[in-house]
Amino acid sequence: QVQLVESGGGLVQPGGSLRLSCTASGRTVSSYTMAWFRQAPGKEREFVLGVSRNGGTTRSADSVKGRFTIARDNAKNTVYLQMDSLKPEDTAVYYCAGDYSSGIPITRTAYDYWGQGTQVTVSS
Repeated sequence: QVQLVESGGGLVQPGGSLRLSCTASGRTVSSYTMAWFRQAPGKEREFVLGVSRNGGTTRSADSVKGRFTIARDNAKNTVYLQMDSLKPEDTAVYYCAGDYSSGIPITRTAYDYWGQGTQVTVSS
């Protein structure tokens, strides 16, 4: 199986930025549809942003559109989530997910591979 490990979470003030990293082992990230999900306490895990297998298409939740971007670094076998203009409501555990899919599913059950999650807290 593919192993995914997230890093880069932490505490930031509203309006600040963070970059999360997801490093894969066992297969290059370019072979998979990659996505980021997040889960706040007491809420369901929700889709945030994804990129297609070939990197030509992205899909974003309306809540993060224009603020978050996803990028690949295939040489490092890593996918990034760049988060700008962070808001308190962005506070959640962020998960990296991958699937051998031709599209970009938004449902968590569509993804076979998951990281352990990294905490992002946005607070003054």
